[in-house]
Amino acid sequence: MPTVMAQIPGDGSRWFVALRGTRNDETTSIVSFPTDGSTPAHEAATVGPVDYVMGGEGGLLGMAFHPRFSETARVYLSYVAPGGVTERARSVIAYMTTTDGGVSFGGVTEVLSFDQPYGNHKGGGLAFGPDGYLYATFGDGRYPADLDARGQNTNGMFAKVIRIDVDAESDDQSYGIPADNPFASGGGEPATYAWGFRNPFRFSFDRKTGDLWLGDVGEHTREEIDLVQRGGNYGWPCREGTLDFAALDPIRCPDPNAPMTAPIFEHSHNGDGRSITGGVVYRGSAIPSLDGHYIYGDFISQELFALDRDPLTGEPRASVLNPHGPGANWSNFAEDQDGEVYALGLMQGAIYKMVPAEPVAEDDFPGLLSQTGCVLPTNPTLPAPGVLAYDLNAPLWSDGAEKQRWFAIPDGTTIHIAPDGDFDLPPGSVTMKSFSLNGRLVETRLFMRDDTGAWTGYSYEWNDEQTEASLLPGAKTKVVEGASWAFPSRTECNRCHTEAAGSTLGLELGQLNRNFRYVETDRSANQLQTLAHVGLVDRPADALHNAIRFADPLSDEPIVDRARAYLHANCSSCHRPEGGGRSALDLRYSAPFTMCNAPPEGSDVGVAGAKILVPGDPLRSLITIRAGRRDYFRMPPLGSSVVDYAGSGVLHAWISQMQSCPN
Repeated sequence: MPTVMAQIPGDGSRWFVALRGTRNDETTSIVSFPTDGSTPAHEAATVGPVDYVMGGEGGLLGMAFHPRFSETARVYLSYVAPGGVTERARSVIAYMTTTDGGVSFGGVTEVLSFDQPYGNHKGGGLAFGPDGYLYATFGDGRYPADLDARGQNTNGMFAKVIRIDVDAESDDQSYGIPADNPFASGGGEPATYAWGFRNPFRFSFDRKTGDLWLGDVGEHTREEIDLVQRGGNYGWPCREGTLDFAALDPIRCPDPNAPMTAPIFEHSHNGDGRSITGGVVYRGSAIPSLDGHYIYGDFISQELFALDRDPLTGEPRASVLNPHGPGANWSNFAEDQDGEVYALGLMQGAIYKMVPAEPVAEDDFPGLLSQTGCVLPTNPTLPAPGVLAYDLNAPLWSDGAEKQRWFAIPDGTTIHIAPDGDFDLPPGSVTMKSFSLNGRLVETRLFMRDDTGAWTGYSYEWNDEQTEASLLPGAKTKVVEGASWAFPSRTECNRCHTEAAGSTLGLELGQLNRNFRYVETDRSANQLQTLAHVGLVDRPADALHNAIRFADPLSDEPIVDRARAYLHANCSSCHRPEGGGRSALDLRYSAPFTMCNAPPEGSDVGVAGAKILVPGDPLRSLITIRAGRRDYFRMPPLGSSVVDYAGSGVLHAWISQMQSCPN
């Protein structure tokens, strides 16, 4: 999983890519490859041990070559390592050296380190500024750090941009403090350059102006972009973006009258922001119209943006660069020697280069559902021949909509069943799902896998006459049957259809292990056995007799099975630590039970003593609290505006009868 990409100063012949790592307490790599592709990539260095920090945001996070690399032969790294004096992990800045001009690096010399309490908000940005000093970013160390106002504490390394002089080593310290740092003479951590950040995830310097641009990940309401000045206080947790919390929480904000700097731009969570990834100012020549634009992304919504100023009002404005893809969990933006921009997809393991868009007059994807080949052209309410219907044991909640599901794979291919039970459909496959409210079709979604293996979603809105559905170019919201119905954008689909969860979600052993009545034969049969008998999966029928089966959450099966099935269907696409999942909390149906009395991964949503699950107390269990919310604290975080009272009631009943933590 690539986290950072960089070139040696003055040498654009090779790229170096830092890989985050795979599991706790293991080494990871820096790989190098020529920009012209003339030879394969090779491992330039191994770094370790590195630590994910309980499955959170650890690993190898930052990399920066010394600006005088030809003299120092050093590459600097920011990573999370296991151990620590008082905590289970540490944030580390260190350097490695080369004796062969960058072919390989060896030895690790620590420059600074400090203990980390929890799994998230590590920051991890690293870059040399125009002044030759090394800058680094660190987050507040994850909630409940906010309870001690860590973001407003000028001491320590948390919630800061720091600036150090790595060329001023001495016998007592491995770095020096620039004389004009805000607290160089006292009053706070001497390495501080600016503070008041929540999780400053990626920053860069404009190669033309020297300005420091930074993306700070928000909590529940805003994502912000900051133009960072020396000595600036950027407000967290007194503020989130421009929202002022100072008067609401004197513990989190002990000095509400302290001078604070507002962001230059912010995204609302009601709009197109979820988890900002800071980028770079474009100074290349291939796309002159973007000169001076700040290019950045969103890790969750997978959108890319260009920020500039309105020529009439001077107000900052952002435009989406990838309305039709590609989408990725953006982890870093890099510049080559010519100023051209590259973006790294963390979960996808991919690197993209920004190039001029080819002129496209119209979206060439079928504008009408009847034209897609997935339905009968004469009656788009019915699937085309060869498109197979299926059903699930534990369906995802979709605001009470009735759903019909189908899939199709190319002739002559089969579905690979992964070790965890997820179906891996071959390229060229499509899944289709129609949503109806009170018997009327509202939306049909297609999810298609292209020849590269990437999945893209397409949303079709049904007309009032129920005769046709039209392709939507982007996200849309409208009132249906008295409630707000959200049509997702194409990049938004991948927020839930995660690669870690097999992308298609419902197509997995535990969900399909049930009887289904096939219209073609008017017979009922087990779906797994049927797929095996007709040769559509790569396992024989005998091997599937004892396959896992998820419980129906609304059945009379054991309450623990129903609750775990509900959590799997509605939450586990993100809440899983393996395969690029976005959480240390594992809510898969058969995963070990580790959520009992566990502290929040994020906010306690204002409930004193709240934990992920408190036996016998659903009112202090975030699993039930968030399932019953439809504000910023809701879970799942999108796709629903109506509470699932029946499903959340299952969770409530399960926790209520729990007397102690399960074995």
